[in-house]
Amino acid sequence: MALQLRPNCEYCDKDLPPSATDARICSYECTFCADCADTKLHNVCPNCGGGFAPRPIRPATERRPGVSVAKQPPSDKRVHLKYSVEDCAAHSARFMDIPPQER
Repeated sequence: MALQLRPNCEYCDKDLPPSATDARICSYECTFCADCADTKLHNVCPNCGGGFAPRPIRPATERRPGVSVAKQPPSDKRVHLKYSVEDCAAHSARFMDIPPQER
């Protein structure tokens, strides 16, 4: 099962194509741009409280049969926060000083 590769930052709605090197995901595939993950969310996922990691790049070229963006296309469903900006800030503030592995 491949990652969804969601097409946008859930916070600011910035486009994050499959080749975006500034896409960040949590273990539930919540997707944010690096700027929002670092400066607005302080490495705290507003949905699950986990930390973020760089999202892997899906190969554009099929180097093995069936494995590429063309064969396993990214999601086209844009996802947006279900929490207010204020709630996200309060959530991040509660957990940002606790390392992700200890949350």
